[in-house]
Amino acid sequence: MNVVIYARYSSHSQTEQSIEGQLQTCYEYAKGNGHKVIGEYIDRAQSGTTDSRAEFQRMIADSDRHAFEAVLVYQLDRFARNRYDSAINKAKLKKNGVRVISARENISNDASGILVEGVLESMAEYYSAELSQKIRRGMSINAEKCLSNGSNPGLGYYVDKERRFHIDPEGATTVREVFELYASGKTVAEIITYLNGKQVRTSLGKEFNKNSLHRLLRNKRYIGYYIYKDTETPGGMPRIIEDELFDRVQHILDKNKAAPARSRGREEYLLTTKLFCGYCRGMMTGYGGRGKSGKAYRYYACKNVKEKLCSKKIVNKQWIEDRVVSECRKLLTDSNIEKISAAVATACEADYDTSAIRRIKAAIKETDVAIENLWKALELGQAADIITERIEKRQKDKNELQASLALEMSKHVTFSAPQIQAFLNALKLGSIDEETTRHGLINIFVSAIYLYDDRMTLILNGGNKPITIDDILLDEVDEHFEETVSNHSMCSSMVASAPPKGKLRPFGRGFSFGSRGESDGSGSE
Repeated sequence: MNVVIYARYSSHSQTEQSIEGQLQTCYEYAKGNGHKVIGEYIDRAQSGTTDSRAEFQRMIADSDRHAFEAVLVYQLDRFARNRYDSAINKAKLKKNGVRVISARENISNDASGILVEGVLESMAEYYSAELSQKIRRGMSINAEKCLSNGSNPGLGYYVDKERRFHIDPEGATTVREVFELYASGKTVAEIITYLNGKQVRTSLGKEFNKNSLHRLLRNKRYIGYYIYKDTETPGGMPRIIEDELFDRVQHILDKNKAAPARSRGREEYLLTTKLFCGYCRGMMTGYGGRGKSGKAYRYYACKNVKEKLCSKKIVNKQWIEDRVVSECRKLLTDSNIEKISAAVATACEADYDTSAIRRIKAAIKETDVAIENLWKALELGQAADIITERIEKRQKDKNELQASLALEMSKHVTFSAPQIQAFLNALKLGSIDEETTRHGLINIFVSAIYLYDDRMTLILNGGNKPITIDDILLDEVDEHFEETVSNHSMCSSMVASAPPKGKLRPFGRGFSFGSRGESDGSGSE
């Protein structure tokens, strides 16, 4: 497995040697576990209480390239000390099929910790969606008034302080010239060469290319249409081009247009990094394909099937995700909601008082003691001028510390028990088909799923008893659907990594319970 190492030390009582020690331990761990280290990301003198770290953010961004499957850290607090930031950034990595591995700790950390992170991650997604909805409402109101919603107004326009559109004379001249050149028979390539030769730039300040020129020529704003989503409002924009010229250009564009390529949307596989083959314990990855009839299929397949190292059957994506979501929702009993809410609220409160905050509070307390001692010295008749100057200096220090404390505390997001209960109840009562609900339930409860052809074993966050569910009839897969297993042309880019450690033995019918990742052999009917 390809991994990268992330190392960090803070400026407080740590040095470059701290990095060397972290790297040595990580390299030893990688070698001992058969991992290949393909890169390092190192933040020096950077606090872990915030994710505003240059190398950290570069690592998160680089995960989009799918060159590595895991981030290896000396221990989990090197990744983040703020549990909220940790959950959010782990979620970003997970979407790219990347896990976080600790060289000195069990990657799963402790059961309650995983459960807390799952709740925080899901709540962040929930509140983000809620904020997005409010923003969309505001944008719709602006659209009704034909006002700017903050996006690029486009070449030839500018926006005033009241969000109203106006014509930019210089840009409008360029727009008219482009339309006239194209209508006169000039090709797109010729116009691009002409504009870039004159150092004319797009509204984003970049050189023109085929895409930007086509967007300009197709833009109905230039004939006075205000466009928001699928709604067009005639007269909502200042006009730059006459209808006759615009229509002539559209006719030429349509005539020269090649047949459109069939678009393909990116499908998200909710069980990425959580679904594993029960037989070989290999990752199960999301794929897409089409049967003989042209019908689209989405499924999960064991990675070792392609190499003929495993005979695990494929499973329908929608079916298995629906089944897992349904099982998770059963866990949201009133009693469990109350327990989870209390645990997460306690963790939030504890995380809120981070080491950085505690350090600043201690410095403020120390400053208060020093100021009090100086006042006592002043009362005893010691050098008034010197002591007064020292008091003013200490008071200034205290003001700066209090400002730093306010800034540090503003970085941390906390949720109260009632807020968490409301969120969990929304998951319990919300539509089972809603994306936020499905994400939330899986993130909160599922640590790993071991899938067989006749049963599956769920390993839950926050518990130590795996649940095995049989009679799931995975062999009832459409014949045409099975034929697509060899078609990996639409392979999902979200690839799972290694499953959690621990041995699994076969379970009996119904439900079986045992230690985390291992049955006690006592199946129940």
